[in-house]
Amino acid sequence: MIPLVEIPVLVRHFAPYFESVFSAESFIQFQRYISGLVLSENKTVDGINRIFVTDTRNQSSLNRWLNASPFSVEALDRARLALLGDLPGTTLKSKGVLSIDDTLLIHYGQHFDKIAKLFDHVSRSYVWAHNLVNLHYSDDKTDYPISFQLWEPAEVEVLETGLKEAGIRLRDSKYALKESDSRKWRSYLLGVWGRHQKKKAVERIYQSKLIIAQHLLRQFFDDNPSQKRFLPVTFDSWYTQPSFCRFLDETLHVAYVGTLCGDEMLQLAQGSQRIDAFAEHLQKEHHQNVKEGKKKVFRKNTISYKGEKETYYSYCQTHRLENFGKQRVVINHRQEDLSDAATYYISNRRKWTAKGITRIRRHRWPVEVYYEEGKADGLDQYQVRDFEAIGKHIALVAVTYSILRAAQHDTALLHQLHRDIQITLDGSAGACRRNTQAHALWALAGLIQTGLTQRQTLKQVMQPILAAVSY
Repeated sequence: MIPLVEIPVLVRHFAPYFESVFSAESFIQFQRYISGLVLSENKTVDGINRIFVTDTRNQSSLNRWLNASPFSVEALDRARLALLGDLPGTTLKSKGVLSIDDTLLIHYGQHFDKIAKLFDHVSRSYVWAHNLVNLHYSDDKTDYPISFQLWEPAEVEVLETGLKEAGIRLRDSKYALKESDSRKWRSYLLGVWGRHQKKKAVERIYQSKLIIAQHLLRQFFDDNPSQKRFLPVTFDSWYTQPSFCRFLDETLHVAYVGTLCGDEMLQLAQGSQRIDAFAEHLQKEHHQNVKEGKKKVFRKNTISYKGEKETYYSYCQTHRLENFGKQRVVINHRQEDLSDAATYYISNRRKWTAKGITRIRRHRWPVEVYYEEGKADGLDQYQVRDFEAIGKHIALVAVTYSILRAAQHDTALLHQLHRDIQITLDGSAGACRRNTQAHALWALAGLIQTGLTQRQTLKQVMQPILAAVSY
């Protein structure tokens, strides 16, 4: 544990952006909480509270702040995005990409509001978790969350009542399931809801992950209408569903790049064929053409991603897909001999090239990085039970991730951190040794976490600190 004797300069530097969101006392708790999310190994309320070694408080005050403080998550998000928009390195750019994705926040217990037993694709088992849907932004210089919403499990009684009030008839033969098999009854109601969800009265009864994704995107483009021209949306195979793609194309009028599974059906001149079977046919044709010196089916493409060059071998044509209509289809390999597994992408921009579609789809990966780093920053380590408090904790983790991203592009902060380290190390003798050691360790941790150090700088800082803490 790195003890803190004051609010770290990293937090103080960006805190003024958020001051209007809080009362005076609440603003102090906000800074303490963010400081703990950055530097504490234990990201719970108690763990965050214990790292402050001078201004000590009972952890219950921080817990009350998270559970009862009236600050607005929406206002907090607006302040966070204003901060990011003020720095050239983190502002939205014409070659940026939006991605939609979700992740499980797993907890080993049922005593959390609206927690549900959900299937975890990593462990291939059902776990108790909340499901977090994120809208994420990425470009070659940075990435950060735009907005989020926690999925809420459907309540059976609400579903039944809501469907009846919307004029949807439920089959008499299904009512026996209410007593004999509650799971099948719930599944039946969700099926009825799904078939009628285009009706506004039905849609309001329950929000699926797809509806949440639509809401997040609609809100973003309502707030940023000029970005419709520039920012495409990308997503994995779960979100690549006909209704969601039509929403993006026909309602929002934005470009998208989706991901297909191998069992999606292409409608070819010779009949319907699975896309994986079609890709296998193309591979054979490609190898035969190579032998005969003819035109290759899979063309070499090089894209730029986060400052690095990546090579792909791509097939790109417009095809009609079952349920999707006409789409630009890209089939990609990473190996020149096409020996690796193919990936399948689609786009509603039917004149786009494989290079452009692949570059956009590549920017889906940073949301996975956010989940990994966000969980290291406490995204899934909350102990609060209240659903609204959990949402506040997630919003505060987003603030933490965002200021670390902002710090990577703030040269004034970098210079200030270096000055603090030098001053601290020069004055690290005598009665203040413990405080100055803690301050130096904090400065080092801040540099490492923000990714601002070069190897030589890190080496110069590490040596005297290690010597100091050996006393």
